[in-house]
Amino acid sequence: MTALSIGQVAERTGLSVHTLRMYEREGLFTTEVHRNPKNRRVYGQADLDWLEVCTKLRASGMPLEVIRRFVDLVRKGPGNEAERLELLRAHQCRIERKMAELNDCLDLIAGKVETYQRHVEAGTATDLWTGIGPPG
Repeated sequence: MTALSIGQVAERTGLSVHTLRMYEREGLFTTEVHRNPKNRRVYGQADLDWLEVCTKLRASGMPLEVIRRFVDLVRKGPGNEAERLELLRAHQCRIERKMAELNDCLDLIAGKVETYQRHVEAGTATDLWTGIGPPG
């Protein structure tokens, strides 16, 4: 792959140019973003690979400060893999808890959908709970 401009990377990743600049400013790249002789950013495959990881970490709710800590550890090189692993495990646990919570929500909603569908089809939907209170 040849070197890519910031616009090309934005197009390939779906990230905005503004976001790519922010990631660089925030120190979220594992290596320094290279510049060409005209001082324009130039990205390579390693940058694209990292952006895929970084965007998945963000999309999964990892805070920027935790990503930054992970990047700092990667930049330091070998010897801190156990700490990197612990950061990833902690995030994995947060995601698993959130997924369990969302599954509980989905189960409740699916039950409501089934109930409403049954009542709408039977013409008895007016008997469903309105939140106003029992008739009286």
